[in-house]
Amino acid sequence: MDVPLLSVRDLTIDFVADAGSFRAVDGISFDIPRARTVALVGESGSGKSVTAQAILRILPKVARITGGTLLFQDPTSRQPPVDIARLDPDGKAMRALRGGRIAMIFQEPMTSLSPLHTVGDQVTEALILHREVSAAEAKERAVEVFARVGFPDPRRALVTYPFELSGGLRQRAMIAMALITQPALLIADEPTTALDVTTQAQILDLIRELQAETHMSVLLITHDLGVVANMADEVVVMYRGRIMEAGSREDIFRRPQHPYLRALLRAVPRFDMKPGERLTPIREVKSDILASRLQRAKPAEANGPVLVAENLCKTYTLRSGWFSGKMRTIHAVNGVSLSLARGGTLGLVGESGCGKTTVSKMIMRALTPDSGRVLYDDGSGPRDVHQLEGEALKAYRRAVQFVFQDPFSSLNPRMTVYEILTEPLRIHRIGTPDERFERAKQLLDMVGLDRRSLRRYPHSFSGGQRQRLGIARALALEPRVLLCDEPVSALDVSVQAQVLNLLKDLQAALGLSYLFVSHNLAVVDYIADTIAVMSRGYIVEEAPKATLFRNPIHPYTQALLAAVPDPDIDRPLDFAKLKTDRFSDPALWPEPFRLRAGETGAMMEIEPGHKVRLTSVTLKEAA
Repeated sequence: MDVPLLSVRDLTIDFVADAGSFRAVDGISFDIPRARTVALVGESGSGKSVTAQAILRILPKVARITGGTLLFQDPTSRQPPVDIARLDPDGKAMRALRGGRIAMIFQEPMTSLSPLHTVGDQVTEALILHREVSAAEAKERAVEVFARVGFPDPRRALVTYPFELSGGLRQRAMIAMALITQPALLIADEPTTALDVTTQAQILDLIRELQAETHMSVLLITHDLGVVANMADEVVVMYRGRIMEAGSREDIFRRPQHPYLRALLRAVPRFDMKPGERLTPIREVKSDILASRLQRAKPAEANGPVLVAENLCKTYTLRSGWFSGKMRTIHAVNGVSLSLARGGTLGLVGESGCGKTTVSKMIMRALTPDSGRVLYDDGSGPRDVHQLEGEALKAYRRAVQFVFQDPFSSLNPRMTVYEILTEPLRIHRIGTPDERFERAKQLLDMVGLDRRSLRRYPHSFSGGQRQRLGIARALALEPRVLLCDEPVSALDVSVQAQVLNLLKDLQAALGLSYLFVSHNLAVVDYIADTIAVMSRGYIVEEAPKATLFRNPIHPYTQALLAAVPDPDIDRPLDFAKLKTDRFSDPALWPEPFRLRAGETGAMMEIEPGHKVRLTSVTLKEAA
């Protein structure tokens, strides 16, 4: 039992291309013990995913294992350990291991699942390939696994397509596919990066439970140190293809030795940060223009809000099934009212599907509300956004800009940086070609990117650099308001710290107002002044951030706070409290918060600036 399940020794991986070779992994060594979880931690590009691909022998064509061994000791076999690095990637022995004894959960479940096949077909395929079972037996086994990973209707999942599932259920389908063969080693590559915090906590708890039942080992690849603190037994910290530090979870979090690990820990947003304390990214973004503007910046004049949403409602009518003919109505946004202070930041938080992005789109005039209105005040008095026409509408489009969640898909891959940054100026016919060129260089400097990047294309930048390009494009027209929709959810902790600090500095220098949409309360706590918590289309609680975190009243807010993984092993997640979806269902909230079918309740101020949604009955009794 002392023999590790997988022993990695002096692993070296080179990428060989026409432009030259690049060493992605440089002689790393670590062990994965049986029935234990090893976390591989580091920034994007540190070699974590390449290491996982080497273990499964699914490296890109340009990559080669040029040194080292990957010794795998199958607990069900009496044979000596197999060196995976010496196996033919397409050979019978490797195909038996891949998906059979070693399985993997990929980072993005939507792109990892075939859109043309049902989830049932994809999960049963793995079992049929690796076990001698009939199609009927495979289906029954799939139903059992679907039930185990938490599908609400396991038998219906057999005939469901991936696009019909939420992000959390798609990730559960990936876990079901990986576990149906009962592997000895599960490789989880950023399994919760794209999920909201409550779904993330449920997925992590599921992996822990399944590991306890099946005694499998887990290689957890992540950049989230909060997840590591709650999941790992041992931690391996990587940087640029090398291991900087390795040890038990206790040693890594209580006694970090390497400067890189200490820097990673300082870059994570925490709830106990002091007022005015900044995150410390590993590489600070420097901008001469921004520094000079910060010195000359004046506080924003507080003469009324810049943007107000009043009682916004939006419903969608959908078919219940492909051929059923029955229709159902979904209340995506239900009486949402918000107020964004001039020069301030309003954080809008909630799970995926709660209506946050729909609210943003209505503010942008990309969607028309069924009822309610959006008022914008440029200093000349509030005007209804959805009544604007002609030049007034163009002025609003310039004044309110959007920063998207995915920096790669929101940038045109066929356009250079110069074309991307000057396109808004060309559309609005602002400036001469020479003036636009100067503005593009100024924008790059403002977000801390080299001016020589103007002729490059988006694919040649890292994720954090692409997000900074997205911010630069949003600033091109000198807006007053930025709507930031999950702008850091896909970024690793150090790059996230860079972007959050940049947004804070831009706000101070340019007097910007932010509506910051996120599912991570720790991030919102760092950047926002006021926070509104949203669930199932309702705003359920709103308060200044200090008040909200000191005294959360609504059970849904309490659940969101409890679900944020803290990079502190003395404050573990309460998985038992987060097991069910009762916090997300208004009909299951305790009194006086419960909202039954057709009931909306109303917001009640319980202390200055702190409002909570209560049932109409409670409000009548209070009156």
